Amino acid sequence: MPHDHPDHDHTGLSPSGHPYRADNDAPLTYWQRMEIAVRELMIEKGHLSADQVAAQIDAMDARSPANGAAVVARAWVDPEFKARLLADAGAASREMGFDIGPLHLIAVENTPDVHNLIVCTLCSCYPRNLLGLPPDWYKTREYRSRAVREPRAVLREFGLDLPETTAIRVHDSTADMRYIVLPARPEGTEGLDEAALAALVTRDSMIGTGLPRRP
Repeated sequence: MPHDHPDHDHTGLSPSGHPYRADNDAPLTYWQRMEIAVRELMIEKGHLSADQVAAQIDAMDARSPANGAAVVARAWVDPEFKARLLADAGAASREMGFDIGPLHLIAVENTPDVHNLIVCTLCSCYPRNLLGLPPDWYKTREYRSRAVREPRAVLREFGLDLPETTAIRVHDSTADMRYIVLPARPEGTEGLDEAALAALVTRDSMIGTGLPRRP
């Protein structure tokens, strides 16, 4: 069939120098067909509207690590909120307007003696409502297995070389239970407000593979 594109060469690259990407026009899977059928049926029956579906998709797309960073910053400046967060992270997050759904959320605090690391050994369970989509490396088999077997080595590969005296606690997420790390507040941040503090909180620091930025 005639076309305007040159034949592919054997380098795997397009003329622009970028890798070729396979078309994603494969037939729909069973679950994709089921989702479309159920959604259209519920709209037809009046249980929800197309606008409601679109609004929910927008809300899901808006989830990002900034949500979790706001929770961490609040805990850094408000001891009473911090206590509530460590007692019931889900309820404390809802106080700030973050809907984390029915899952059980647990906050674990980093201290000078203990560092926490989050993993999901089964698949990629992750507190998406607070942190958005998980990074690709979080879902890899290598991270999921090595984070449990040799967490200190994994952290070194992320650039985090902890003292041998610091205990590392690895927490395995499940479909019903997710974790978020409450990192230690950086030194020299006494005069910063919540917004400035939240800007220091990184996604990786809430997973445990990194630390907050320094001011």
